[in-house]
Amino acid sequence: MDIDRLLIVGTLGGGGIHQYVEQQYQALNGSVDASVYDMMSEPKGAGVWWMITSTLASLLAALRFPFRSPPDIVHVHTSHRFSFYRAAFYVLWASSVWNRPVILHIHGSSFDEFVMTDSWLVSRIQSLVFEACDRVIVLSPYWHDVLSTRVDEKKLRVLPNAIDPSEYTPTFGGDPPHIVFVSNLVERKGVHELVDAVEAIVVEQDVRVSIAGSGPLTETVEAVADQYDAVDYLGYVSEEDKRALLESGSIFVLPAYAEGLPIAMLEGMAGGNAIVSTTVGSIPEVIGEENGILVDPGDAEQLTEALTTLVSLPEQTEQMGRQNRQLTRDTYSWAAAKKTLHDIYAGLPSG
Repeated sequence: MDIDRLLIVGTLGGGGIHQYVEQQYQALNGSVDASVYDMMSEPKGAGVWWMITSTLASLLAALRFPFRSPPDIVHVHTSHRFSFYRAAFYVLWASSVWNRPVILHIHGSSFDEFVMTDSWLVSRIQSLVFEACDRVIVLSPYWHDVLSTRVDEKKLRVLPNAIDPSEYTPTFGGDPPHIVFVSNLVERKGVHELVDAVEAIVVEQDVRVSIAGSGPLTETVEAVADQYDAVDYLGYVSEEDKRALLESGSIFVLPAYAEGLPIAMLEGMAGGNAIVSTTVGSIPEVIGEENGILVDPGDAEQLTEALTTLVSLPEQTEQMGRQNRQLTRDTYSWAAAKKTLHDIYAGLPSG
């Protein structure tokens, strides 16, 4: 179909979807008339007050939405649980009331568990939303297989997450090797295993470790940084500082328990790092023996062994980093994603 106006619906309060929506808008806005609608919910938070304020903000955004002029295509980003229920309104309104083609773009580390629910009500809501969509975008073949049990395969399209590799200028051959972690300091990111591995490595190896991020486990990370000179805790870092940190790294580590296709890992690859991560989500479809090492989630001993191996093989680690840098250019760049998005939009039925 012809595209004049594209409406991208997502959350702009921080987090991975916010980052993706911003970059999608920047990548497409020269070729289509794109705009962004904020579903108004802070994705990071906890507790009753956070839930109340997030719900009220989401309701206000939903109440304003019907008064917009209908676009040609509505592209809705979602994750699991609350994010999905919030996105359901936008999908159903755009499809049923506006009679416009709708794309549902699925992110989220635990969407596989969410879609396999035993709840009849949750399953019915999911089915209504999937039936109302014209296309459902997933991050990799793994997620295609997961969603194909619930979504018509004719609707499914695979589109990996994307970054802009040109924003990174890696430095290789750092001495000592530099291990970098950049993510939220929460249990799901494997912070406890990371700390255990770091403590084991820094007493045996000549290595530098930098940990960036914030969250409930900040004190755990601060404690290990206070104990060892080789470990730096940087707290929350800006985008510019994050890029500089990744460019200086040798090994990017993400020992997460669950992931979709982590943008942070792709950024580490663009920064020229070898990858140490876990066998969850789409990660095994990106990382193999030629560009990193994968371990079982929750296994600090395996994580220690993997990091020790790469630290002790600097030439092999550098080659992995160079390969990852090239891989982001070839497969995980916005140049590649933009072409796929245009193909998806062009194949939609007219509203």
